[in-house]
Parts: sequence; structure tokens; C-alpha cells
Amino acid sequence: MPTSTAPGTTATITVPCPACARWNRIDAGRVAAGPRCGACKAAIPLDRPLHLDDATFDRVLAGTTLPVLVDFYADWCAPCRSMAPAVDALARESVGTALIAKVDTEAAQQTAARFRITGLPTVAVFRGGREVRRQAGAVPIQALRQMLG
Repeated sequence: MPTSTAPGTTATITVPCPACARWNRIDAGRVAAGPRCGACKAAIPLDRPLHLDDATFDRVLAGTTLPVLVDFYADWCAPCRSMAPAVDALARESVGTALIAKVDTEAAQQTAARFRITGLPTVAVFRGGREVRRQAGAVPIQALRQMLG
């Protein structure tokens, strides 16, 4: 069940289209129906982690009223790779209630530096664009669920 931000207000997710990069604001209550880009009609899959970079990070967080769990990782990091299936599973089970995202710290160095990511993996939860929780090190899916709770 989607989370409302205020009485009478619908929770929204703001993401770029993976095909054409146009920005889309999606009603969280309709995410399970399979959202499509308003411009090119391509599917916008939100049942898997959304990959963010320096150019998209702030806008997604600012335009999303649901909690956003961000996995800061690097491809070379063995603990990051071991935690990836849990992050993927969390994305599948959180459709419409939270947005699960990933940030490659090698590619998004400005974002990683701004949030002082010094250990990998690091998971942070954002609400209303502000960081509210952080956990460094690989954790099981139960811990990721608790972070969102």
C-alpha cells in the first residue's frame, strides 16, 4: 500500500526514463501497474534498483515523497556484490512503498564525496530528500527492511 505524504496527497516517485531520459513523476499507487514514460512510452521498471549518478541523484530524491534507500557500492567490492541480491529482492518487495536505488561510487564521485562515503557498501535511507539512516558494511535483507521501517 503506497504511503501518503499528507492527507489527500498522493505519494510520488520522480525518475528519468531509461530509454529517453525524460523526467517522469509517477503516482506511487500505480507503480504495480507498470509505469511508462509520458514521452516515449517505454517501460519504467521500479521493481529493481534505480541506478543514480551525479546528474540524477538530487532530482530523484527531491521529487520522490516515498522513502528512498540508496546502496552506495563499487563493482570491485566483494561485500557489495554479496549484498546485491538482497538489494534486488528489497526493490521487488518495496514497489509502491519505497524506492530502492544504487549509486556506483566510482562513477558518481561527487555524490559519494558529498555524503562522505568512506566504506563500502554503505546504505542510506532518505525521507523528504534528507538522510535519516545510514549503515556501513554488508547487511542481510532483514536489516535493510528495518532501515526502511
